[in-house]
Amino acid sequence: MSKPKVLMIVTLDTKAVEAKFVRETLEANGVDVVHLDASIRTAVEAGVEIPPDAVAAAAGKTLQEVRDLRHEGKCQGVMIEGAVKTALKAHSVSPLSGIIGIGGSMGTALGSVVMQAFPYGMPKVMVSTMASGFTRPFVGAKDIVMFNPVCDIAGLNSITRDVFRNAAIATASMARAYSPVRVEPKPLIAMGTLGTIDRCTVRVRQALEQQGYEVMVFHTLGTGGAAMDQIIRERDVAAVVDSSLVEHNDFLNNGLCSAGPDRSKAALEKGIPVVFAPGNADFIVAGPIDAARAQFPGKRYHMHNHALTAVRTEAGELQRLAQHLGGLIKGAKGPVSFFVPLQGFSNHDSPDGHLHDPSLCPVLATALRKELPSNVAIREFDCHLNDPQFADAIVDQVLAYTRAPAKAAA
Repeated sequence: MSKPKVLMIVTLDTKAVEAKFVRETLEANGVDVVHLDASIRTAVEAGVEIPPDAVAAAAGKTLQEVRDLRHEGKCQGVMIEGAVKTALKAHSVSPLSGIIGIGGSMGTALGSVVMQAFPYGMPKVMVSTMASGFTRPFVGAKDIVMFNPVCDIAGLNSITRDVFRNAAIATASMARAYSPVRVEPKPLIAMGTLGTIDRCTVRVRQALEQQGYEVMVFHTLGTGGAAMDQIIRERDVAAVVDSSLVEHNDFLNNGLCSAGPDRSKAALEKGIPVVFAPGNADFIVAGPIDAARAQFPGKRYHMHNHALTAVRTEAGELQRLAQHLGGLIKGAKGPVSFFVPLQGFSNHDSPDGHLHDPSLCPVLATALRKELPSNVAIREFDCHLNDPQFADAIVDQVLAYTRAPAKAAA
């Protein structure tokens, strides 16, 4: 029986000692190694499964042509393109069961882009000097595990040796247990949430699970929404409950949790039925309270914790939100509904909250009627978003979409 294969991404021109140690550890733990070396600076030793010249060639250049660019960013751009192509080709010829990378900022950038090209569930481990806090650009929306080497990656010492060993053993153990076969007998629903609308989304999730659906819930703080959109692109999703819009607000208002201008496009462009609800549209996420006051002067604030402040949206922000959503939804290829509760959009926007203002809920509803395409069903509810009847209406709409043939949007 063949051993599982692990792709090891390490440059030998700067990290030969570390590469040798990690390879030996991986092999000692029951996996075969496919070494991808994207070195540029000097010639490397023989025995590498995917050598630098193959990486450069996959991007349409010779290694010397890459060196002649004399610009580290441009050189790396070529080698990233080639690394992704050669890694995917190796996987198509003989399937991989895991990936491990080692690097500083440059090696992490290359290794993490390669990892992001592979499916969720495949083990992905990055030992990186960037792992002590600056991780979002590298992890993105994928399931990448980062190990902090503590010291610089410059030879072996009593700390880095343990970190490399732990990372390699973890990768090998996960690779041995990995199976690319995924059984999805249940129709899949993707849904966004934050703790401020949990009463709604928990009730929706539990009701749909009782009806035989699998429900994936994503924490919409930027990366969560991006991950949800990625899953929607990659998998067969029956319907989407886009019930937390804070990432849209933060994109429009420079909040902390923006997921970019294309958030929600995945389902709309794919023709998947979507039920929108304005969960968390009542606030923008800012930093500590003093920073929030400086960035958003004259607003109403709620200090969620020492690091995060909810800043109350007013009529102008809600109208811009409706306009932005209208621009996204006009390209929808499937059915879309928009449910608007008229008594509040989150715990903060409730009689027990600190940002409650029911006068603003109708402002959003009016703006949505103006901005959304005519074929979008807009329903208003005289209740709070967290009230049971609102969650039950969402469930009923999801069932209607998924248990009857969906009509494409005009």
